[in-house]
Amino acid sequence: MLHRRRASHSHGFVLALVIASFVFAATAGDSAWTASVLVLLQSMAFVAALWTSGLANVDSPLSRAFLAVAVLVAVLNLVVEGKTLTAIAGLLSGLLAFGIAFVIAASVLDQPRVNAQSVIGAICIYLLLGMMFMFAYGVIAGLGSGPFFAQGTDGTRSIRMYFSYITMTTVGYGDYTAAGNLGRTLAASEALFGQLYLVTVVAVVVSRLGRRREPRVGRHEQAD
Repeated sequence: MLHRRRASHSHGFVLALVIASFVFAATAGDSAWTASVLVLLQSMAFVAALWTSGLANVDSPLSRAFLAVAVLVAVLNLVVEGKTLTAIAGLLSGLLAFGIAFVIAASVLDQPRVNAQSVIGAICIYLLLGMMFMFAYGVIAGLGSGPFFAQGTDGTRSIRMYFSYITMTTVGYGDYTAAGNLGRTLAASEALFGQLYLVTVVAVVVSRLGRRREPRVGRHEQAD
């Protein structure tokens, strides 16, 4: 049942929402309304991921609950301005990004072989990994006592996104570096996760190329 529901839906809509979040975070400013929009975009992508994977319908109580929480946080962030609430909105966005990646990963791993769905899902997860760390850096910058970067600034959201993906790909330009121990630990973890993800995905893709999952044999067939 779950496989049939999932196979009839495409991860393309989820990828479109993830890319929309990526572009918006990279180009929009650091005002409260942009953080609220990101929460809403991430929540819609999460509901779409649940629907795509066959775990919940768009109008299910679970989907409605996630959307209601996202709308509440987004509205409160606009009404009650402050770094703390903006950091909470960023934390929620990061948790939603993690949830989207987890749901898509479960769906991709359940595919019998590599296909367009699994490739799109893998791309979604890679983009979401960089966004998760971007939101984490934003939370540290918002709640920390000192500047996040050693250059004496917290940076904008677009700068933290730039720093996140440059770190994940281990390019390491060095124009921005984390100042505190927590920021450095997260940056090192992101670089490690980014490389491990690429190695793992390549291994899984190669091992599943052209392979079909064999149907399970029932007990009555084994007895025969």
